[in-house]
Amino acid sequence: MGFVIGIGSALVAGLFQFGGDLYPMMGIVAVFMIGQALEGMVLTPLLVGDRIGLHPVAVIFAILAGGELFGFTGILLALPVAAVIMVLVRHMHDVYKDSEIYAGAEDPEL
Repeated sequence: MGFVIGIGSALVAGLFQFGGDLYPMMGIVAVFMIGQALEGMVLTPLLVGDRIGLHPVAVIFAILAGGELFGFTGILLALPVAAVIMVLVRHMHDVYKDSEIYAGAEDPEL
């Protein structure tokens, strides 16, 4: 919604500024597309991933998987669920590293 309002208002301002000339209008659209792509594919995964402790690729994967499986609700819940899963996996990994299975049990004498 914000992208549509932003590009719409920029195009209206461009119409008044450039009189409907095609090349400046294409420039406005290109700048908005590049900015939206950078924000959606680079900045958001980096900033959100650092904040909740997920790798940027995991953030992108979680959002895409959540959206594919559960639609808009999945997109909203993807990052909290991914963060909970990551905490559980890290805890299970720590428990495993402290276990006798990881350390290796001593061989019983025959």
